[in-house]
Amino acid sequence: MAKVPGFAKAFVGRWRIVEMDVWDSEFLDLAEEAHLTFQGKSDGEIAFGALKGFLDVRYGARDGSACAEFSWEGHDENDPSCGRGWAMIGTAGRLVGHFYIHNGDDSAFVCERG
Repeated sequence: MAKVPGFAKAFVGRWRIVEMDVWDSEFLDLAEEAHLTFQGKSDGEIAFGALKGFLDVRYGARDGSACAEFSWEGHDENDPSCGRGWAMIGTAGRLVGHFYIHNGDDSAFVCERG
């Protein structure tokens, strides 16, 4: 079994998506509670609105801070969808980052530990 990278420890667990630039808070919880979850060495999940995706995560550093960069694959309104994103630990222990839908919208986001 592969060892979990040291950077991963700062991200592991479920994070509640509390803010996105493109979508309002009412939309975020449309199908289930909006969240970003990091598990193990390279797995995770994102869900908000009618989108649910499974992550392939790589941990490292960006500008000297721990960073999680990911690609994702899943569905949006029952249509196949994919994309990428990144997240960093921000101020007050919040997670901040950016989420991209391939050939679609993108948005900055803010998460709090769930």
